[in-house]
Amino acid sequence: MQQDQKIVIMGAGESGVGAAILAKKQGLKVLVSDNGQVSTKYREILQQHQIEFEENGHTLSRILEANEVIKSPGIPDNIPVIKAIREKNIPIISEIEFASRYTTAKLICITGSNGKTTTTLLLYHILKNGGLNVGLAGNVGQSFAWQVALYQFDVYVLEISSFQLDGMFTFRANIAIITNITPDHLDRYQHNFDLYAASKLRILQNQQPEDALIYNADDPVLMEQLNNRTVVAQLFPFTLKTTPLSNGAYIKENKIIIKHHKIKVTMTLEQLALQGKHNTYNSMAAGVASKLMDIRNETLKSSMSDYHNIAHRLEYVSSVHGISFINDSKATNVNSTWYAMEYVDRPTVWIVGGIDKGNDYSPLMKLVKQKVKAIICLGLDNTTIHQVFGDIVPYIVDTETAEEAVAEAYQIATKGDVVLLSPACASYDLFESYEERGNQFKQAVNKL
Repeated sequence: MQQDQKIVIMGAGESGVGAAILAKKQGLKVLVSDNGQVSTKYREILQQHQIEFEENGHTLSRILEANEVIKSPGIPDNIPVIKAIREKNIPIISEIEFASRYTTAKLICITGSNGKTTTTLLLYHILKNGGLNVGLAGNVGQSFAWQVALYQFDVYVLEISSFQLDGMFTFRANIAIITNITPDHLDRYQHNFDLYAASKLRILQNQQPEDALIYNADDPVLMEQLNNRTVVAQLFPFTLKTTPLSNGAYIKENKIIIKHHKIKVTMTLEQLALQGKHNTYNSMAAGVASKLMDIRNETLKSSMSDYHNIAHRLEYVSSVHGISFINDSKATNVNSTWYAMEYVDRPTVWIVGGIDKGNDYSPLMKLVKQKVKAIICLGLDNTTIHQVFGDIVPYIVDTETAEEAVAEAYQIATKGDVVLLSPACASYDLFESYEERGNQFKQAVNKL
Protein backbone atom coordinates (compact mmCIF):
# COMPACT_ATOMS: atom_id res chain seq x y z
CA MET A 1 0.00 0.00 0.00
CA GLN A 2 1.35 3.43 -0.94
CA GLN A 3 2.03 5.76 1.96
CA ASP A 4 0.14 8.63 0.34
CA GLN A 5 -3.05 6.59 0.42
CA LYS A 6 -5.86 7.56 2.76
CA ILE A 7 -7.29 5.15 5.29
CA VAL A 8 -10.66 5.80 6.94
CA ILE A 9 -11.44 3.75 10.04
CA MET A 10 -15.10 3.37 10.94
CA GLY A 11 -15.55 3.06 14.69
CA ALA A 12 -13.34 4.36 17.50
CA GLY A 13 -13.42 1.32 19.75
CA GLU A 14 -10.69 -1.21 20.51
CA SER A 15 -10.26 -2.53 16.98
CA GLY A 16 -10.60 0.87 15.29
CA VAL A 17 -8.10 2.65 17.52
CA GLY A 18 -5.68 -0.27 17.19
CA ALA A 19 -5.93 -0.11 13.40
CA ALA A 20 -5.38 3.66 13.53
CA ILE A 21 -2.20 3.29 15.57
CA LEU A 22 -0.84 0.69 13.15
CA ALA A 23 -1.79 2.76 10.08
CA LYS A 24 -0.15 5.86 11.56
CA LYS A 25 3.00 3.86 12.32
CA GLN A 26 3.08 2.74 8.68
CA GLY A 27 2.99 6.38 7.57
CA LEU A 28 -0.54 6.24 6.12
CA LYS A 29 -2.99 9.15 6.21
CA VAL A 30 -5.65 8.24 8.77
CA LEU A 31 -9.11 9.48 9.72
CA VAL A 32 -11.11 7.74 12.45
CA SER A 33 -14.87 8.35 12.15
CA ASP A 34 -17.40 7.39 14.81
CA ASN A 35 -21.17 7.88 14.70
CA GLY A 36 -21.26 8.23 18.49
CA GLN A 37 -19.11 9.90 21.09
CA VAL A 38 -15.54 8.64 21.43
CA SER A 39 -14.83 7.37 24.95
CA THR A 40 -12.36 9.30 27.09
CA LYS A 41 -9.90 6.39 27.06
CA TYR A 42 -9.73 6.16 23.27
CA ARG A 43 -9.93 9.93 22.74
CA GLU A 44 -6.76 10.37 24.80
CA ILE A 45 -4.96 7.61 22.90
CA LEU A 46 -5.89 9.07 19.50
CA GLN A 47 -4.72 12.52 20.62
CA GLN A 48 -1.51 11.08 22.04
CA HIS A 49 -0.72 9.49 18.66
CA GLN A 50 -1.82 12.66 16.79
CA ILE A 51 -4.49 10.74 14.87
CA GLU A 52 -7.32 12.79 13.37
CA PHE A 53 -10.82 11.69 14.38
CA GLU A 54 -14.43 12.83 14.20
CA GLU A 55 -17.33 11.83 16.43
CA ASN A 56 -21.15 12.10 16.68
CA GLY A 57 -21.53 11.51 12.96
CA HIS A 58 -19.72 10.69 9.73
CA THR A 59 -18.59 13.31 7.17
CA LEU A 60 -19.49 11.36 4.04
CA SER A 61 -17.47 13.52 1.63
CA ARG A 62 -14.28 12.86 3.61
CA ILE A 63 -14.99 9.15 4.00
CA LEU A 64 -15.51 8.76 0.26
CA GLU A 65 -12.01 10.16 -0.34
CA ALA A 66 -10.53 7.01 1.22
CA ASN A 67 -8.56 4.48 -0.75
CA GLU A 68 -9.59 1.85 1.79
CA VAL A 69 -11.99 1.66 4.74
CA ILE A 70 -11.40 -0.42 7.87
CA LYS A 71 -14.78 -1.15 9.46
CA SER A 72 -15.44 -2.14 13.05
CA PRO A 73 -17.16 -5.56 13.19
CA GLY A 74 -20.02 -4.05 15.19
CA ILE A 75 -21.10 -1.74 12.35
CA PRO A 76 -23.85 -3.31 10.17
CA ASP A 77 -23.38 -3.56 6.40
CA ASN A 78 -26.79 -2.09 5.55
CA ILE A 79 -26.44 1.44 6.96
CA PRO A 80 -26.34 4.32 4.44
CA VAL A 81 -22.70 5.28 4.91
CA ILE A 82 -21.50 1.71 4.25
CA LYS A 83 -23.75 1.45 1.19
CA ALA A 84 -22.29 4.72 -0.12
CA ILE A 85 -18.74 3.42 0.34
CA ARG A 86 -19.60 0.24 -1.57
CA GLU A 87 -21.24 2.20 -4.39
CA LYS A 88 -17.92 3.99 -4.91
CA ASN A 89 -16.15 0.59 -4.96
CA ILE A 90 -13.92 1.55 -2.05
CA PRO A 91 -12.61 -1.65 -0.44
CA ILE A 92 -13.96 -2.33 3.07
CA ILE A 93 -11.81 -4.60 5.22
CA SER A 94 -11.58 -5.68 8.85
CA GLU A 95 -8.91 -4.69 11.33
CA ILE A 96 -7.72 -8.34 11.34
CA GLU A 97 -7.18 -8.25 7.57
CA PHE A 98 -5.31 -4.94 7.82
CA ALA A 99 -3.03 -6.03 10.67
CA SER A 100 -2.11 -9.33 8.98
CA ARG A 101 -0.28 -7.37 6.25
CA TYR A 102 2.31 -6.18 8.74
CA THR A 103 3.30 -9.34 10.61
CA THR A 104 5.08 -12.56 9.72
CA ALA A 105 3.94 -14.28 12.93
CA LYS A 106 2.24 -17.67 12.83
CA LEU A 107 -1.54 -17.18 13.05
CA ILE A 108 -3.79 -19.62 14.91
CA CYS A 109 -7.39 -18.57 14.27
CA ILE A 110 -10.46 -19.81 16.12
CA THR A 111 -14.03 -19.29 14.97
CA GLY A 112 -17.39 -20.94 15.62
CA SER A 113 -20.78 -20.10 17.07
CA ASN A 114 -19.89 -21.27 20.57
CA GLY A 115 -16.79 -22.17 22.50
CA LYS A 116 -14.38 -19.99 20.55
CA THR A 117 -13.49 -17.67 23.45
CA THR A 118 -12.86 -20.53 25.87
CA THR A 119 -10.81 -22.41 23.25
CA THR A 120 -8.83 -19.26 22.43
CA LEU A 121 -7.99 -18.48 26.06
CA LEU A 122 -7.16 -22.10 26.89
CA LEU A 123 -4.86 -22.41 23.89
CA TYR A 124 -3.13 -19.13 24.76
CA HIS A 125 -2.65 -20.41 28.33
CA ILE A 126 -1.06 -23.63 27.05
CA LEU A 127 1.25 -21.94 24.53
CA LYS A 128 2.36 -19.34 27.06
CA ASN A 129 3.14 -22.09 29.58
CA GLY A 130 5.06 -23.81 26.79
CA GLY A 131 7.40 -20.83 26.59
CA LEU A 132 6.23 -19.43 23.24
CA ASN A 133 6.33 -15.71 22.48
CA VAL A 134 2.59 -15.52 21.91
CA GLY A 135 -0.03 -12.77 21.59
CA LEU A 136 -3.76 -13.00 22.29
CA ALA A 137 -6.09 -10.92 20.11
CA GLY A 138 -9.18 -10.77 17.91
CA ASN A 139 -12.36 -10.64 19.96
CA VAL A 140 -10.37 -10.91 23.19
CA GLY A 141 -7.57 -8.86 24.67
CA GLN A 142 -5.91 -5.89 23.01
CA SER A 143 -6.70 -5.56 19.30
CA PHE A 144 -4.57 -7.49 16.81
CA ALA A 145 -3.53 -4.33 14.94
CA TRP A 146 -2.52 -2.60 18.16
CA GLN A 147 -0.27 -5.52 19.12
CA VAL A 148 1.27 -5.74 15.63
CA ALA A 149 2.09 -2.02 15.94
CA LEU A 150 3.70 -2.30 19.37
CA TYR A 151 5.07 -5.83 19.83
CA GLN A 152 6.97 -8.56 18.01
CA PHE A 153 5.14 -11.79 18.82
CA ASP A 154 6.11 -15.00 17.02
CA VAL A 155 2.62 -16.49 17.30
CA TYR A 156 -0.88 -15.02 17.65
CA VAL A 157 -3.96 -16.83 18.95
CA LEU A 158 -6.91 -14.99 17.40
CA GLU A 159 -10.59 -15.37 18.19
CA ILE A 160 -12.39 -14.33 15.01
CA SER A 161 -16.12 -13.65 14.56
CA SER A 162 -18.13 -14.03 11.37
CA PHE A 163 -18.33 -10.22 11.14
CA GLN A 164 -14.54 -10.00 11.09
CA LEU A 165 -14.29 -12.84 8.57
CA ASP A 166 -16.62 -10.96 6.23
CA GLY A 167 -13.96 -8.28 5.89
CA MET A 168 -11.03 -10.66 5.38
CA PHE A 169 -9.74 -11.45 1.88
CA THR A 170 -5.97 -12.07 1.71
CA PHE A 171 -5.62 -13.12 5.37
CA ARG A 172 -4.26 -16.64 5.91
CA ALA A 173 -4.73 -18.83 8.98
CA ASN A 174 -1.77 -21.16 9.48
CA ILE A 175 -3.91 -23.16 11.90
CA ALA A 176 -7.70 -22.74 11.67
CA ILE A 177 -10.06 -24.06 14.34
CA ILE A 178 -13.83 -24.27 13.83
CA THR A 179 -15.64 -25.22 17.04
CA ASN A 180 -19.17 -25.59 15.59
CA ILE A 181 -21.75 -23.80 13.45
CA THR A 182 -25.20 -23.12 14.91
CA PRO A 183 -27.71 -20.32 14.22
CA ASP A 184 -26.48 -16.95 15.49
CA HIS A 185 -26.49 -13.33 14.30
CA LEU A 186 -29.06 -14.24 11.65
CA ASP A 187 -30.31 -10.65 11.73
CA ARG A 188 -27.01 -9.65 10.09
CA TYR A 189 -27.31 -12.41 7.45
CA GLN A 190 -30.79 -11.74 6.07
CA HIS A 191 -32.07 -14.50 8.40
CA ASN A 192 -30.31 -16.95 6.07
CA PHE A 193 -28.37 -19.65 7.96
CA ASP A 194 -26.45 -20.67 4.82
CA LEU A 195 -25.00 -17.16 4.49
CA TYR A 196 -23.90 -17.24 8.13
CA ALA A 197 -22.32 -20.70 7.74
CA ALA A 198 -20.50 -19.62 4.58
CA SER A 199 -19.12 -16.64 6.51
CA LYS A 200 -17.61 -18.94 9.14
CA LEU A 201 -15.94 -21.07 6.45
CA ARG A 202 -14.08 -18.00 5.16
CA ILE A 203 -11.48 -18.90 7.77
CA LEU A 204 -10.25 -21.53 5.29
CA GLN A 205 -9.55 -19.10 2.46
CA ASN A 206 -5.91 -18.87 1.37
CA GLN A 207 -4.83 -21.87 3.45
CA GLN A 208 -1.99 -23.92 1.95
CA PRO A 209 -1.22 -27.69 2.09
CA GLU A 210 1.21 -27.13 4.98
CA ASP A 211 -1.52 -25.43 7.05
CA ALA A 212 -4.00 -27.18 9.36
CA LEU A 213 -7.75 -27.26 9.94
CA ILE A 214 -8.94 -28.48 13.35
CA TYR A 215 -12.69 -29.08 13.35
CA ASN A 216 -15.62 -30.59 15.26
CA ALA A 217 -16.48 -33.82 13.45
CA ASP A 218 -19.67 -34.17 15.53
CA ASP A 219 -21.24 -31.00 14.13
CA PRO A 220 -23.54 -31.95 11.22
CA VAL A 221 -23.73 -28.45 9.72
CA LEU A 222 -19.98 -28.04 9.76
CA MET A 223 -19.44 -31.48 8.24
CA GLU A 224 -21.93 -30.74 5.46
CA GLN A 225 -20.15 -27.46 4.72
CA LEU A 226 -16.72 -29.12 4.63
CA ASN A 227 -17.94 -31.97 2.44
CA ASN A 228 -19.19 -29.46 -0.13
CA ARG A 229 -15.87 -27.68 -0.61
CA THR A 230 -12.24 -28.46 -1.29
CA VAL A 231 -10.04 -28.11 1.79
CA VAL A 232 -6.33 -28.01 0.97
CA ALA A 233 -5.07 -27.85 4.57
CA GLN A 234 -4.23 -30.93 6.65
CA LEU A 235 -7.31 -32.17 8.55
CA PHE A 236 -7.44 -32.73 12.31
CA PRO A 237 -10.97 -33.69 13.47
CA PHE A 238 -12.05 -33.96 17.09
CA THR A 239 -15.00 -36.03 18.31
CA LEU A 240 -16.62 -37.33 21.49
CA LYS A 241 -17.07 -40.69 19.80
CA THR A 242 -14.79 -43.67 20.28
CA THR A 243 -13.37 -43.37 16.78
CA PRO A 244 -9.61 -43.99 16.65
CA LEU A 245 -7.93 -41.26 14.61
CA SER A 246 -4.38 -41.03 13.32
CA ASN A 247 -4.59 -37.24 13.65
CA GLY A 248 -6.97 -35.34 15.91
CA ALA A 249 -8.74 -36.14 19.17
CA TYR A 250 -11.32 -38.66 20.34
CA ILE A 251 -12.67 -40.38 23.47
CA LYS A 252 -11.73 -43.86 24.68
CA GLU A 253 -12.67 -45.33 28.08
CA ASN A 254 -13.47 -41.94 29.60
CA LYS A 255 -10.18 -40.50 28.38
CA ILE A 256 -9.27 -37.90 25.77
CA ILE A 257 -6.79 -39.20 23.23
CA ILE A 258 -4.94 -36.49 21.28
CA LYS A 259 -2.87 -37.78 18.35
CA HIS A 260 -0.47 -36.10 15.96
CA HIS A 261 1.09 -38.77 13.78
CA LYS A 262 3.00 -41.03 16.21
CA ILE A 263 2.69 -38.69 19.22
CA LYS A 264 -0.16 -39.49 21.62
CA VAL A 265 -1.40 -37.62 24.69
CA THR A 266 -3.91 -39.19 27.07
CA MET A 267 -5.90 -37.46 29.83
CA THR A 268 -8.91 -38.60 31.83
CA LEU A 269 -11.98 -36.38 31.57
CA GLU A 270 -11.76 -35.79 35.34
CA GLN A 271 -8.29 -34.25 34.92
CA LEU A 272 -9.61 -31.48 32.71
CA ALA A 273 -10.06 -28.10 34.39
CA LEU A 274 -13.02 -27.39 32.10
CA GLN A 275 -15.87 -29.76 32.78
CA GLY A 276 -19.00 -30.50 30.72
CA LYS A 277 -19.41 -31.89 27.22
CA HIS A 278 -19.04 -28.51 25.52
CA ASN A 279 -15.77 -27.90 27.34
CA THR A 280 -14.44 -31.31 26.35
CA TYR A 281 -14.74 -30.16 22.75
CA ASN A 282 -12.93 -26.92 23.60
CA SER A 283 -10.13 -28.80 25.38
CA MET A 284 -9.74 -31.19 22.45
CA ALA A 285 -9.44 -28.35 19.93
CA ALA A 286 -6.87 -26.50 22.04
CA GLY A 287 -4.99 -29.73 22.73
CA VAL A 288 -4.66 -30.65 19.07
CA ALA A 289 -3.45 -27.14 18.18
CA SER A 290 -0.90 -27.31 21.00
CA LYS A 291 0.60 -30.51 19.63
CA LEU A 292 0.84 -28.89 16.19
CA MET A 293 2.89 -26.19 17.95
CA ASP A 294 5.16 -28.88 19.48
CA ILE A 295 4.14 -28.25 23.08
CA ARG A 296 5.53 -30.97 25.36
CA ASN A 297 3.01 -33.52 26.64
CA GLU A 298 3.71 -32.68 30.29
CA THR A 299 3.13 -28.96 29.68
CA LEU A 300 -0.05 -29.64 27.75
CA LYS A 301 -1.52 -31.90 30.44
CA SER A 302 -0.67 -29.60 33.34
CA SER A 303 -2.02 -26.56 31.48
CA MET A 304 -5.30 -28.27 30.62
CA SER A 305 -5.77 -29.26 34.26
CA ASP A 306 -4.89 -25.95 35.95
CA TYR A 307 -6.70 -23.51 33.64
CA HIS A 308 -9.31 -21.18 35.17
CA ASN A 309 -12.47 -20.56 33.15
CA ILE A 310 -13.31 -17.13 31.76
CA ALA A 311 -15.68 -14.71 33.44
CA HIS A 312 -19.32 -14.66 32.29
CA ARG A 313 -19.23 -18.24 30.93
CA LEU A 314 -20.83 -20.67 33.38
CA GLU A 315 -19.14 -18.67 36.12
CA TYR A 316 -20.12 -19.71 39.64
CA VAL A 317 -20.90 -16.53 41.59
CA SER A 318 -22.12 -17.52 45.03
CA SER A 319 -24.44 -19.73 47.07
CA VAL A 320 -27.02 -17.87 49.16
CA HIS A 321 -29.11 -19.98 51.57
CA GLY A 322 -28.43 -23.06 49.45
CA ILE A 323 -29.32 -21.34 46.13
CA SER A 324 -26.48 -21.35 43.59
CA PHE A 325 -26.10 -18.36 41.25
CA ILE A 326 -24.36 -18.90 37.90
CA ASN A 327 -23.33 -16.10 35.54
CA ASP A 328 -23.49 -17.19 31.90
CA SER A 329 -23.97 -13.70 30.46
CA LYS A 330 -21.70 -14.54 27.53
CA ALA A 331 -24.42 -16.89 26.24
CA THR A 332 -25.79 -14.51 23.60
CA ASN A 333 -27.39 -17.21 21.43
CA VAL A 334 -29.65 -20.22 21.88
CA ASN A 335 -26.95 -22.82 21.42
CA SER A 336 -24.77 -21.34 24.17
CA THR A 337 -27.76 -21.42 26.49
CA TRP A 338 -28.44 -25.03 25.47
CA TYR A 339 -24.96 -25.97 26.72
CA ALA A 340 -25.58 -24.13 29.97
CA MET A 341 -28.94 -25.85 30.49
CA GLU A 342 -27.39 -29.23 29.81
CA TYR A 343 -24.62 -28.44 32.30
CA VAL A 344 -26.96 -27.52 35.17
CA ASP A 345 -28.30 -30.59 36.96
CA ARG A 346 -30.79 -29.07 39.42
CA PRO A 347 -34.14 -27.23 39.33
CA THR A 348 -33.45 -23.91 37.66
CA VAL A 349 -34.73 -20.34 37.73
CA TRP A 350 -33.66 -19.08 34.32
CA ILE A 351 -32.88 -15.41 33.62
CA VAL A 352 -33.21 -14.85 29.87
CA GLY A 353 -33.75 -12.05 27.37
CA GLY A 354 -32.29 -9.02 25.63
CA ILE A 355 -32.10 -8.32 21.91
CA ASP A 356 -33.43 -11.32 20.02
CA LYS A 357 -31.27 -11.92 16.93
CA GLY A 358 -33.85 -14.08 15.16
CA ASN A 359 -33.73 -16.80 17.80
CA ASP A 360 -35.32 -20.21 17.32
CA TYR A 361 -35.91 -21.40 20.89
CA SER A 362 -37.14 -24.87 19.93
CA PRO A 363 -33.82 -26.64 20.75
CA LEU A 364 -34.30 -25.56 24.37
CA MET A 365 -37.82 -26.90 24.82
CA LYS A 366 -36.91 -30.35 26.16
CA LEU A 367 -34.37 -29.01 28.67
CA VAL A 368 -36.69 -26.21 29.79
CA LYS A 369 -39.48 -28.72 30.43
CA GLN A 370 -37.10 -30.91 32.44
CA LYS A 371 -35.30 -28.29 34.51
CA VAL A 372 -36.82 -24.79 34.52
CA LYS A 373 -39.32 -23.94 37.28
CA ALA A 374 -39.52 -20.20 36.51
CA ILE A 375 -38.33 -17.69 33.91
CA ILE A 376 -37.16 -14.16 34.72
CA CYS A 377 -37.10 -12.02 31.57
CA LEU A 378 -34.35 -9.40 31.49
CA GLY A 379 -35.02 -7.24 28.45
CA LEU A 380 -37.15 -4.49 26.98
CA ASP A 381 -39.17 -6.74 24.66
CA ASN A 382 -39.92 -10.20 26.05
CA THR A 383 -42.90 -11.01 23.82
CA THR A 384 -41.28 -13.99 22.08
CA ILE A 385 -40.14 -15.58 25.34
CA HIS A 386 -43.68 -15.37 26.74
CA GLN A 387 -45.12 -16.82 23.52
CA VAL A 388 -42.67 -19.73 23.32
CA PHE A 389 -42.48 -20.75 26.96
CA GLY A 390 -45.75 -19.46 28.40
CA ASP A 391 -47.49 -22.83 28.19
CA ILE A 392 -44.67 -24.93 29.67
CA VAL A 393 -43.23 -22.77 32.46
CA PRO A 394 -45.72 -21.88 35.19
CA TYR A 395 -44.13 -18.58 36.21
CA ILE A 396 -42.69 -15.90 33.89
CA VAL A 397 -42.00 -12.34 35.02
CA ASP A 398 -40.51 -9.27 33.28
CA THR A 399 -37.66 -7.19 34.72
CA GLU A 400 -35.49 -4.37 33.37
CA THR A 401 -32.48 -4.34 35.71
CA ALA A 402 -30.08 -7.04 36.88
CA GLU A 403 -30.85 -6.16 40.49
CA GLU A 404 -34.59 -6.61 39.90
CA ALA A 405 -34.00 -9.91 38.06
CA VAL A 406 -31.84 -11.29 40.89
CA ALA A 407 -34.36 -10.20 43.52
CA GLU A 408 -37.22 -11.92 41.67
CA ALA A 409 -35.18 -15.08 41.17
CA TYR A 410 -34.17 -15.16 44.83
CA GLN A 411 -37.83 -14.95 45.89
CA ILE A 412 -38.81 -17.88 43.66
CA ALA A 413 -35.84 -20.21 44.14
CA THR A 414 -35.56 -22.58 47.09
CA LYS A 415 -32.65 -24.39 48.71
CA GLY A 416 -30.92 -26.67 46.19
CA ASP A 417 -32.04 -24.65 43.14
CA VAL A 418 -29.84 -22.87 40.61
CA VAL A 419 -30.42 -19.32 39.39
CA LEU A 420 -28.93 -19.28 35.90
CA LEU A 421 -28.29 -16.06 33.96
CA SER A 422 -28.01 -17.42 30.42
CA PRO A 423 -29.76 -14.82 28.26
CA ALA A 424 -29.62 -16.40 24.76
CA CYS A 425 -29.77 -12.79 23.53
CA ALA A 426 -27.53 -9.79 22.97
CA SER A 427 -27.32 -7.28 25.81
CA TYR A 428 -27.53 -3.93 24.05
CA ASP A 429 -31.11 -3.03 24.98
CA LEU A 430 -30.26 -2.57 28.65
CA PHE A 431 -26.46 -2.90 28.94
CA GLU A 432 -23.30 -1.73 27.18
CA SER A 433 -22.09 -5.32 26.73
CA TYR A 434 -22.54 -8.86 27.99
CA GLU A 435 -19.68 -8.11 30.42
CA GLU A 436 -21.61 -5.24 31.99
CA ARG A 437 -24.73 -7.45 32.19
CA GLY A 438 -22.73 -10.18 33.93
CA ASN A 439 -20.99 -7.77 36.29
CA GLN A 440 -24.29 -6.18 37.34
CA PHE A 441 -25.71 -9.66 37.93
CA LYS A 442 -22.75 -10.57 40.15
CA GLN A 443 -23.02 -7.28 42.06
CA ALA A 444 -26.71 -7.91 42.67
CA VAL A 445 -26.06 -11.46 43.90
CA ASN A 446 -23.32 -10.26 46.25
CA LYS A 447 -25.78 -7.78 47.81
CA LEU A 448 -28.21 -10.54 48.84
